[in-house]
Amino acid sequence: MNSRSELRAPFQSSEERRPAEQEMRSMVEQWRRDGYEISTDPARLDLPLIHGFLKTAYWSEEIPRETLERAIDGSLNFGLYGPEGQLGYARIVTDRATFAWLCDVFVLESVRGRGLGRWLVACIMEHPALQGLRRWMLATADAHELYREFGFEVPAEPERLMAKQVRDIYKIAAHQG
Repeated sequence: MNSRSELRAPFQSSEERRPAEQEMRSMVEQWRRDGYEISTDPARLDLPLIHGFLKTAYWSEEIPRETLERAIDGSLNFGLYGPEGQLGYARIVTDRATFAWLCDVFVLESVRGRGLGRWLVACIMEHPALQGLRRWMLATADAHELYREFGFEVPAEPERLMAKQVRDIYKIAAHQG
């Protein structure tokens, strides 16, 4: 049992996994409440609205549309909808087994104060593909209390975590191009 193929035998090849991954990604989850809906259907996402919001958000200022599209393609996306169209968004970067990063969460200012952001996070936390994960992470400058309601907390041992961050990467790229 020294050959590489014997060591990998229990695992499927990427060609064998691809149909299962595509099937899992095609499973759309939906929640409805008081005339609003949350859906994981990527076909419903209003990319101009999402980009319009995120390019002015403190965490993604001047993000290029192409970068956002790649991020969406590699994520589990949650759109919040009302009669007037898309009203909010969040995405999860995850391996669907051990880890999830919650990011780009927003609700349009015109509908804030109705509990929609809280409901959006609740739906994310109950998504079937995100159950049993060992670690969830996020970054926020101003919504700590909201996320604490869902079990998030400042890491007990922050010295064990590391991050590499290129500050203002989108601003720098926008001014160079």
